[in-house]
Amino acid sequence: MAKKQGFNPYLPSWDYIPDGEPYVFEGRVYVYGSHDRFNGHAFCLNDYVCWSAPEDDLADWRYEGVIYRITDDPLNPEGSMCLYAPDVTVGPDGRYYLYYVLDKVSVVSVAVCDKPGGKYKFYGYVRYADGTRLGEREGDEPQFDPGVLTEGENTYLYTGFCAYGDQARHGAMATVLGPDMLTIAEEPVFVVPSQPYSKGSGFEGYEFFEAPSIRKRGDTYYLIYSSISMHELCYATSKHPTRGFTYQGVIVSNCDLHIDTYKPADQPMYYGGNNHGSIVEVNGEWYIFYHRHTNGAAFSRQGCIEPITFCEDGTIPQVEITTSGPNGGPLAGRGEYPAYLACHLFTKDQEMYTGGFGPMGAWMDSRFPKITQDGGDGDEEIGYIANMTDSATAGFKYFDCQGVTRVSIKVRGYCHGEFQVKTAWDGPVLASIPVGFTNVWTEYTTGVAIPDGVQSLYFTYTGGGGAQLGSFTLA
Repeated sequence: MAKKQGFNPYLPSWDYIPDGEPYVFEGRVYVYGSHDRFNGHAFCLNDYVCWSAPEDDLADWRYEGVIYRITDDPLNPEGSMCLYAPDVTVGPDGRYYLYYVLDKVSVVSVAVCDKPGGKYKFYGYVRYADGTRLGEREGDEPQFDPGVLTEGENTYLYTGFCAYGDQARHGAMATVLGPDMLTIAEEPVFVVPSQPYSKGSGFEGYEFFEAPSIRKRGDTYYLIYSSISMHELCYATSKHPTRGFTYQGVIVSNCDLHIDTYKPADQPMYYGGNNHGSIVEVNGEWYIFYHRHTNGAAFSRQGCIEPITFCEDGTIPQVEITTSGPNGGPLAGRGEYPAYLACHLFTKDQEMYTGGFGPMGAWMDSRFPKITQDGGDGDEEIGYIANMTDSATAGFKYFDCQGVTRVSIKVRGYCHGEFQVKTAWDGPVLASIPVGFTNVWTEYTTGVAIPDGVQSLYFTYTGGGGAQLGSFTLA
């Protein structure tokens, strides 16, 4: 049987798992994250679920089910608080420990399970030796977004949230826990500064905002985090887990800012918004897990994957956002692909939010295209792109095209115009596909000569009204 292709987003379009923390456990890649709700009114409204895939196939994801419910924490019996971004580590006893923070308290909760994808049970709260919970002692800074790494008897816990200009918060904190996975052995220290305290640190412009995640490669600790720009995942390195971290760079931006290989560095190619994720080694290859925003809102985020490389000095060059990231190479330049796989989505106005603390911009309303779905949360259906108004462009990267002579698209909506087919966002039009009003998905086809080789594909709508793009087919 032929191996399936891997796409971004890597999970089904109807499940919204941001803040991905990937690990290889027992021969499989497990990803843990928060759980957004389609059309939700806030972040992380659903229970924690888990997905896993074989080490040798990042296209074959298996649903492990609900691993922890919102109401499982004793502080949240009515479910009035959300489960924010979690992390998992293996304790000295071989069990799996899930660390998380509820959305209206400032303590770190812990659950435990004998299996990586099983049902976790509440275990306790991170605490000082006298029993006081971390985050509740006078002088403690609020706890948020726990990231964990266990080495021997010690577990290193990284937490924090620091908004731009907030002088009450000093940065990302590292706390050392003892072998019971709860009791503090070494009190919190700051390892990456917040914006008000970054002068002279080397982190200027890329200060800590949220989402600390820790990994170790060789003898080097990599602390991945979301910067004050929000859309980018940055990293710092050190030879010690609780001191000496040095800023190194950006790994990925969920709107592809800073990338200048195919566009101006300051031009966004997708909606920029908060970002959270980490790196993992799978079968000798390294990947960055991150998330993107859909549905014209901040609260329906989908996980994505890109392969990364390490230079000889241990640094990580920034990677492009793509459709083919988990595939290990370009996708086949034939067959039908759903439109929700677009890695680029923009209009000529480029009024897209790109992070920081300014206004969210026009992408939150119907002026801009958005990836969405029919039905409700949990309905297992295929997503599509809505609001394709004049100049709206959907881009897909990359495909190995050989002898492509025909392109078809499926469209519906109140529209009258055409879709232009290109192999670059600003490239020449290779073909145009006229479309008209239809309230059901309708296929339109045109002849086209796509150059042989690895190509990007862009579909730009020009005309009146708003089209919905369901899929495209290469033949």
